[in-house]
Amino acid sequence: MTETATPARRTTPGGSDRPLTEAYDTALLDLDGVVYAGPHAIEHAVDSLATARTAGMRLAYVTNNASRPPRVVAEHLTELGVPAEPADVINSAQAAARVVAEKVPAGAKVLVVGGLGLEEALAERGLVAVRSLAEEPLAVVQGFDPSVGWAQLAEAAYAVRGGLPWVASNTDMTVPTARGIAPGNGTLVAAVRAAAGVDPEVAGKPLPPMHRETVLRTGARRPLVVGDRLDTDIEGAFNGGVDSLLVFTGVTTPMQLLAAPVEHRPTYLAADLRGLLVAQPAVTAAGGGFGCGGWTAVAEGGVLRLTGAGDRWDGLRALCAAAWTALDADGGPVDGRKALAELGF
Repeated sequence: MTETATPARRTTPGGSDRPLTEAYDTALLDLDGVVYAGPHAIEHAVDSLATARTAGMRLAYVTNNASRPPRVVAEHLTELGVPAEPADVINSAQAAARVVAEKVPAGAKVLVVGGLGLEEALAERGLVAVRSLAEEPLAVVQGFDPSVGWAQLAEAAYAVRGGLPWVASNTDMTVPTARGIAPGNGTLVAAVRAAAGVDPEVAGKPLPPMHRETVLRTGARRPLVVGDRLDTDIEGAFNGGVDSLLVFTGVTTPMQLLAAPVEHRPTYLAADLRGLLVAQPAVTAAGGGFGCGGWTAVAEGGVLRLTGAGDRWDGLRALCAAAWTALDADGGPVDGRKALAELGF
């Protein structure tokens, strides 16, 4: 594998002279916006994952969505044509339950603000899920579930104001659905925070507890994080010191990628999960700027300029190198709107 920079000091996208299925032993795949959107598989996801599995890559599904237990997620994946076992699914509820278990005695009661995913994760750790402060819980755990309403948020606020430790599965502000982008657990956590005046300890991506949970459960030696979000998937890979692949089937746009700070810069980028199956072209210094494929990108006077022709994703790779280098050197973003338009973004 050929790398252009380490994850901690990335100024250009990386390159790999082998398909990513050969360069890494395990793909740590986000679900929402990567493998599926609501009840439907993302285009090319099923075939790409089948090919990756046949090539010998282990597939693990890592999600900040704490609402459904791993067995339910595995059943959904299998129905979509992506065979999966419960052990292949790692969610933020499991990471949160481990954090809670380190704070309270075995068998303790824990106030749950969320769904069945949290309840089963707590049970796995020998803890008892309860729904009322009157049942004398010793901690509070909160995760996304569509059923969460005012009464549950209020119960959490009372408990947290009373001094109980509070662990949030994640703080994603949004969640992709089949109908579009909807409020995520972060918006619900913000409501409790506003009422209680306390910040929770967060277990999910991009923070270390989730990476620890993933490594413990998969035993991955050369993992590749695959996701659609810069602030969870890619930053989580950065914090874990591992490589990442950003796909554009979810929430991130090319414009957001050009303005990414160091911790949000993926190793690789691709339109969708087909990017796992191919080598990744390297970005090289060229003509005072950066080249990839048939494209050359330069940053001049705060504006990105693009020349050449070829695959538009190669053009985006070159633009990322020019934008990130300028951002690190000057401290300010560059205008990439015209260059992106030339690529059809």
